[in-house]
Amino acid sequence: MIIQQFRSHIDELFGQLLKDFNENEEYGYCNFSSANYKKIGYATNITPEIILQAAEKNVDLLVTHHDAWDFVYGMKERCLELLKEYNIAHFYIHLPLDYAEFGTCNSLLRLLGASNIIQQSRQVEGQSSIGIGEFDSPITIEKLLGVMTNLLGERVYFQRNNNKEIRRIGMITGAGNGTNQLREALNSNCDVYITGEKTLYTIQYAKFINMNIIIGSHTFTEIFGVRSLVHKVQEKFQDIEVLQLNEEHNEVIE
Repeated sequence: MIIQQFRSHIDELFGQLLKDFNENEEYGYCNFSSANYKKIGYATNITPEIILQAAEKNVDLLVTHHDAWDFVYGMKERCLELLKEYNIAHFYIHLPLDYAEFGTCNSLLRLLGASNIIQQSRQVEGQSSIGIGEFDSPITIEKLLGVMTNLLGERVYFQRNNNKEIRRIGMITGAGNGTNQLREALNSNCDVYITGEKTLYTIQYAKFINMNIIIGSHTFTEIFGVRSLVHKVQEKFQDIEVLQLNEEHNEVIE
């Protein structure tokens, strides 16, 4: 797979979503060449450790959800140095993947067992609206908590604020810690709100409105959207090898 083929397929997969967001802000291509890319490594984040792991595993194309953050001072520059040193290409895609039909929110909802996607996460007035999924039959909060813990492979935070069984989930993967998103879940008759970051305001408001809340990590609530994307690339280019790179569970909430 060469860069032109990869880029063309990304255009096909995301369509209008790429036009809605600026390249090099919400998605971007880095250190590509005329090489024939044969092995994709994927992760939620790009860090120096992820690049070194990719190099060790002979990955020639790294796909992530996040680019290196400018405010993690110096890390972006170090990542660029390592990508060049090890001749690894990098593609990242942020908000378009959050809002894609196969993206971060829908991927996690489906893995949790929600067979009916009522509302897809999207951008409304500059902010992310929640995704909403429903189970065919209500389940206990304990069962949902167990499924999510097993999926993420980490301890998750849980706050029980009512005794309802769970049929409708409201969700923002990653940093869905806004009280406005919890209010949307309330107004949409959700039985639980799931996200990937915990703040004082989230916890206070969830308690105030009697909304059950489950919080995993930013990294591992979003990894399944990246997995969905690279598997779609592999479906198109069947000789491509794909592997998930190991990220630490360093956001575990006490």
